[in-house]
Parts: sequence; structure tokens; C-alpha cells
Amino acid sequence: MTTPSNMNHPAGKYAPVNGINLYYELHGTGSPLIMLHGGFGTFDMFAALSPALTQNHQVIGVDLYGHGRTALTDRPFLFEHMADDIVGLIEHLGLATADLLGYSLGGIVALQTAIRHPERVNKLVVISIPFKRTGWYPEILAGMAAIDPESLVGTPMYEAYMRVAPKPEDFFRFVATMREAMSRDYDWRDSVSALKTPTLIIAGDSDSFPPSHAAEFFHLLGGGLKDAGWSGENLIPSQLAILPGATHYNIVDQPDLLLPVLSPFLGGRQAQE
Repeated sequence: MTTPSNMNHPAGKYAPVNGINLYYELHGTGSPLIMLHGGFGTFDMFAALSPALTQNHQVIGVDLYGHGRTALTDRPFLFEHMADDIVGLIEHLGLATADLLGYSLGGIVALQTAIRHPERVNKLVVISIPFKRTGWYPEILAGMAAIDPESLVGTPMYEAYMRVAPKPEDFFRFVATMREAMSRDYDWRDSVSALKTPTLIIAGDSDSFPPSHAAEFFHLLGGGLKDAGWSGENLIPSQLAILPGATHYNIVDQPDLLLPVLSPFLGGRQAQE
């Protein structure tokens, strides 16, 4: 399916999943890696990171529901529905499983995908997300609640939406919908504790939540309980990385920090038949 909104992205396609048309792009070859961007963004948010990952992976870049080239509909804006979108895409592509990498909102969606559909997720990478809403600093929560569509007019975020969205006139409704979604409470500690998917938690040392929260996240997965010893006999499949000099806003633009952590965790397996 080709529409005017993806004419500048010849790799772009649409998958009819979960009642919507989900935009995605395919780049590179190898084991499948689905990349999910942050709130108000698009797959283009990974421009500094994704090219290197295509060397060992088939990168599947998604514009999440309501974002970028994926139109907003009357469907409720729920993290759980967005997670089901990703599983629908995995099935649409004929894949058994895929690795997931998500940043901010995309990380929340990736985590929910692994929680709701663990059989479909091989490895999980979550960048700059808390496992509960109150993990964010109070100032960040206040900022989420105060997002005003009018104040965003003329910003790069607004210009990008106007450029690629199937229905640019939906911008104000999109921002209001996002503000409502980010105001809903969540605490997934029990689901995270039960998660068996190998998970890499990445956060900045100056992120939108304290490093101690990322350590608590890792603890829920069974990590950080004891010294792994010289032989590493107590290592678990999941990992934690706190990146130096990284904030919530610049972390995905620093491949020099991310790739040395991501590459060993994800590996470079051959594409599944």
C-alpha cells in the first residue's frame, strides 16, 4: 500500500493489524529487530542508531499508532493495544519471533509486548523507561500533564507531523490523546517479576528517572542480587546499563555509547526461515 505520506520513504509499507494500518520499514538482513520510537516521534528518531544495526539485523522500523505515518483513529490510545499492534506486525511478516528495541514510549510498548506475548519476543531492549508511572521524576510527570497542543505549533515535532501524517489536521487531537494516555497510572512490577524474556535495561545517568529506579527494574528481573564471581556462574540472561553523560533526550543519538552494549546482547544471528 503506497500513500502520499510515505513517498519519501520507498521502504515504507503498511500492515493491516488490530484494526489499523501500521506503517513500517524494512532495512538490512539478518535476525529481525523491531525498533519502536519515543512519544511524538517516528522511526526517524533512530537515524543515528539504526544504520549500524542493519549490518547484523533486519531492522523493522515502526511508526507507532497515531504517530508519523500511522494514522490516529477512534481506537482508544492504550499501551496494551499498541503492544498487540506489534504482535500483529510480527504475524503479518510471517515471523515466529523477533527482538524488540524500544525507547521511551516505544520502550513501554515493547515491554507490554513481552508481557502480553512472551512467546513472540526473543530478546527485549528497553531504553529510558520506568516500570511504573511514579518512577518518573515529579517534574517529568507534571510536564506530561501540562502538554499543550498550541505550544507545540511551529516546533520540529509539529513540522514533522505536518509533513508525514496521513491526516495532518489530527495533530491537536493526537496531542490531547497522548496527554491523556501519559496521565494514566501503571505499575507493572508483578508482570516484570514474572518476565522470562532476556531483557536489556538501558538508562542515562541523567535520565528522567533516577538510576536507582533502573536498578530496581533489574532487581525485579532477578539481577543485582549477588556477585557473579570470576566465572560468572550467577549471571542472569538480563542486563543493566547506565550510560554516562546521557539524558532522556540525547540517549538514542549516542551510538558510541549504545552499540557496545547493544551488539553483544542482541548478537547477529541469521534470519529465521
